[in-house]
Amino acid sequence: MSSPAAASRRLPSWWPLLLLALWLVALAGWRQVALPDEGRYGGVAYEMLSDGQWLTPTLFGLPYFHKPPLMYWVDIAAMKLLGPTPLALRAAPLLGAWLMGLALWIAARARYPAEGDARRALAVLAVLPLFYLAGQYANHDMLVAGWISLAIVSAQRALVPERPSLAWLCGAWAAMGLALLSKGLIGAVLPGLVVLPWLLWQRRWAALRFALHPLAIAVFAAIALPWLLAMQSRHPDFFDYFIVEQHFRRYTGTHFNNAQPWWFFLAVLPLGTLPLSLRLPGALRRMGFELWWIVVILAFFSLPRSKLVGYVLPALVPLALLLYEAWRGRRGAGAAWLAGALICVAAVPAIARWGRPDHADVGAALQAHLTPGDRVLITGEPFFDLRLQARLATPPAVLADWDALRTQGGDSWQRELTDAARFDPAHGDRVLWTPQRLARERCAPGRLWLVATPADALPGALPVFTGRRATLFELPRPAGCP
Repeated sequence: MSSPAAASRRLPSWWPLLLLALWLVALAGWRQVALPDEGRYGGVAYEMLSDGQWLTPTLFGLPYFHKPPLMYWVDIAAMKLLGPTPLALRAAPLLGAWLMGLALWIAARARYPAEGDARRALAVLAVLPLFYLAGQYANHDMLVAGWISLAIVSAQRALVPERPSLAWLCGAWAAMGLALLSKGLIGAVLPGLVVLPWLLWQRRWAALRFALHPLAIAVFAAIALPWLLAMQSRHPDFFDYFIVEQHFRRYTGTHFNNAQPWWFFLAVLPLGTLPLSLRLPGALRRMGFELWWIVVILAFFSLPRSKLVGYVLPALVPLALLLYEAWRGRRGAGAAWLAGALICVAAVPAIARWGRPDHADVGAALQAHLTPGDRVLITGEPFFDLRLQARLATPPAVLADWDALRTQGGDSWQRELTDAARFDPAHGDRVLWTPQRLARERCAPGRLWLVATPADALPGALPVFTGRRATLFELPRPAGCP
C-alpha cells in the first residue's frame, strides 16, 4: 500500500487551500442571521439584487455609502446561485478568510523549504477561533483583511532584493484596489504603513522606488477609481461623506459608538486566538517583518476611540506564522491545535442555540399575509433583515420623530438613514415617516402592517403574529377616515 506521503504527492499542490475552503464553508449556513450587522449588510445586498441596482448600495431604498460595494457584489453573486440564504449572505467574509489563507500559504511556501511547513502553518491559522468565526460573520472586516493580507504578502514577493517582480507588484496593488472597494481607504493605507516604513528602515531605496511603479499604480487606479468617480458624478456630496465623514472624522472623532480603552486589541488578539496563543510571548520575541506587521495593525486601530473586534483581523497572518514557529517541534502542539479546532466547531452550534434570533419568523408571517396594495411599517428597532426575510418587493417605511433625530448627535441606525436620505430626499420622504405622515397614511387605501416589539406597538394596533423578537400588527383604518 502507498504511504500517506506518497498519496499527498499525488494531490495537486494547492489541496490544503481547497481543504481550508471546505473547513470554512461546512458550518457557515447553520445559524440564523446575526443582528444588526448581518441583517444590515445582507439586507443591502438583497435590496441591490431585488431592485436591479448593482452600482449604488441602498438601505431601505436609500443610498448607503457607509462602506463600498465589493462585499455586496460578492453576496449578490452568491444569492444568484443559492438564493437569499444565510450561507449566501456570508459569501464575502468566507472569501476574505480564504484569501487570508492564500496569503499565508504564499508567505509560508516562500519562507520554508519544505512544503509540509506551509501546510502546518496554514493549519495553525485555520483553527484560530477569531479567524474561523470572523470568516462566517457577514460584515466587511474579513473581506478587507483578506485583501490587505494578500497585498502585503504580494509586495514581499515583489520586492525580493535579488529578483524584483513587476507581476507580483501589480498583484499587490490590485489587492489594495480590491481592499479599498471592500471597506475604504484602509485597504491602501495599511499595506503602505506596513511595507513602506520597513523599506525605509532597511534603506532599500531602489525597492522603494520600484514599489511605486507607474504600471502598478495604474492597475490600482483602474480597479478602485471607477466606482468612486461614478458615485461622485451621481451624488456631488459623495466624497465629503464617504472620504471625510466616514474615514477621517470617524477615525479622529469621539461621538461614534463602540468606545474602548487603548489596550482593547492587546486583549482581543490573544484571547481570540486561544489556545495556540499560549505561546504568544515566545512568538513575539522573534523580531522581524511579521512582528512589525502586527505592531502596525495594533497601533493604527488602537488610536481611535471607536474599536471593534474585527479591526484586528489583518494581524492574523503574521501572528499565525509566528505562532507556528513558536509551536514547531514543541510538546503539546498537536493537543493545542486539536483544542483550537474543537473550539471553532463547537462555537457555531452554541451561537445557533443561545444567540439572539433573527426576524425570520415574523418575516414569514408577513409574507403570508401580504396582498397587493398593502404597505409595511416598522418602528422602534431597525429590522434590517425584514425585507429579505419577508421577500418584500419594496422597502418598508420607518416611523420615528425624524425632525428631532436630525438635531441630535451620536451614531445610531436612525442617523444612518437620515444620512442616506441626504442623497435622495424624495425617496427619503417616502420611506421616513413622521407621526404626522402616519396619521395621513392610515386613511390611504390598502392594509397597513406594522412590525415592532410589543413595547413599541402603536395605539389601536391589532397583533396578528408574535415571533421570537417582534410582533406583526395590523393597523386598522381609523373610524374618521373619509
